[in-house]
Amino acid sequence: MRVAVVGARGQLGAAIVRELSEAHEVRAYDRTALDVTNAVAVARCFRDDPPDVIVNCTGFNLVDAAEDRATEALAVNAMAVRLLARAAAAAGARFVHYSTDFVFDGTLARPLTEDDAPNPQSVYATSKLLGEWLAADAPHAYIFRVESLFDGVPAAPLKGTVAGLVHTIRSGGTAKVLRDRTVSPTSVIDAAIATRRVLEHGAPYGLYHCVNSGSCTWLEFAEEVARVLNVEPNFDVLDFASMKLRAVRPQYCALSNLKLAAAGAPMPTWQDALARYLQRA
Repeated sequence: MRVAVVGARGQLGAAIVRELSEAHEVRAYDRTALDVTNAVAVARCFRDDPPDVIVNCTGFNLVDAAEDRATEALAVNAMAVRLLARAAAAAGARFVHYSTDFVFDGTLARPLTEDDAPNPQSVYATSKLLGEWLAADAPHAYIFRVESLFDGVPAAPLKGTVAGLVHTIRSGGTAKVLRDRTVSPTSVIDAAIATRRVLEHGAPYGLYHCVNSGSCTWLEFAEEVARVLNVEPNFDVLDFASMKLRAVRPQYCALSNLKLAAAGAPMPTWQDALARYLQRA
């Protein structure tokens, strides 16, 4: 396959590039190589030498900032998705797009499936849901919802909530963790492997939850970090209601990945993914 990866320098994008490059011809585009909000640039990029697959790893992921920068968030998370989806359709290519658990309101205390109705509560979440809908402009589209991303390719800087949490625990600092926000943490390495399997196996097109198996509160996740590292942690345990954030987050956002497993891409548990990450971090 000839695969074009857009947003190739991001945490997820870099993992996708590395995984797909093992067996396929990959062209990687960062923001300097392709402005995904420029309709002419996007159309021209994929018209002359069309790929078999376009993978979109771009995103405006500043959740709180999006409340004041709605136009920018919508341009990247929604309108750019439409441009890429249409470019994929024109090229006869498959389209892969990544979304988020934030499209849910977090009020259902059970793992959410692809059939559960979204109810976004912030500008960021709304822009991501619009992106899911606009991805359907490509007739052959995969939309993968991921959440709480961690890990990364070798030599790439580690970033995100989990990287900060691990650094704090490992260095003996006091880690602030929520006792009552439930997530399904996702290794970008495992998400990349699942993406490759779906593409290579020709799974049915549509929406999938691409997260590691199982769920945990952030306190449970932090306790597992400390257990694997064999250190005595210091936690400042907080309640979700005490968080004073600009944008609303879903409190319960564990996702079921059974549909993805049925499509030929079972995901390891978050504990397994975390242990592998801690061996490398």
